[in-house]
Amino acid sequence: MRTYEVESRELAEQETAVVRSTLAVDEIGRFVGRAIGAVSNVLAGQGVAAAGPPFARYHRLEAGRFDVEAGFPTGGPVEPADGVLASTLPGGPVAVLAYVGPYEEMESAYAALAAWIASRGGAPTGDPWEVYLSDPAQELDPGGWRTDIVMPFRTRRVPVATGR
Repeated sequence: MRTYEVESRELAEQETAVVRSTLAVDEIGRFVGRAIGAVSNVLAGQGVAAAGPPFARYHRLEAGRFDVEAGFPTGGPVEPADGVLASTLPGGPVAVLAYVGPYEEMESAYAALAAWIASRGGAPTGDPWEVYLSDPAQELDPGGWRTDIVMPFRTRRVPVATGR
């Protein structure tokens, strides 16, 4: 069984530039690559800096389909162009799991992240996203691809006995 390192962080809301689409699971990989390229081109054309590595955020729909937005965090607002839109990543508490390996084998990492949150009395509060720390065009071995999986969460409040 694989073990994962998870940490809790507090994030500020982050402006982003993204391309959105509704996709089947087998379409996601190709879409993310195209979206990141499109966003990169629009940012360069508008003189807007990427404020971090590329990401993709996933909202699960019916079985096997996802609403996906992929792009970059930005250092300022982006004007909509060529299918690229302004969006945001939420601020607040998140659990972050450092994953190394091929994208197709991430399912156990998501399960470990959910278990980590639950073991601390928490519950997910929004859609997760993946931050791509490796460029598959540079790192040819998928076994070495580094990705942070980010899950917003909240801790459950435990009622405090007042003694009355």
